[in-house]
Amino acid sequence: MIDKNGHKIAVQLPIKIYEKLLANSEELEDIKEYRKAKNQKSDPIPFEKAFKEIEDCLK
Repeated sequence: MIDKNGHKIAVQLPIKIYEKLLANSEELEDIKEYRKAKNQKSDPIPFEKAFKEIEDCLK
């Protein structure tokens, strides 16, 4: 879609393509966060402790 000045302002696409783009975007964000965490120079957190912290946040 374009506005009255001919500028592109929106797109229309099938829901399946939108869902795939959204999933790919989320996966790329996860990869980015993984790489960021991997490059940090900190001690690893034991799985049990990390899982408990996540559970506590969800309460």
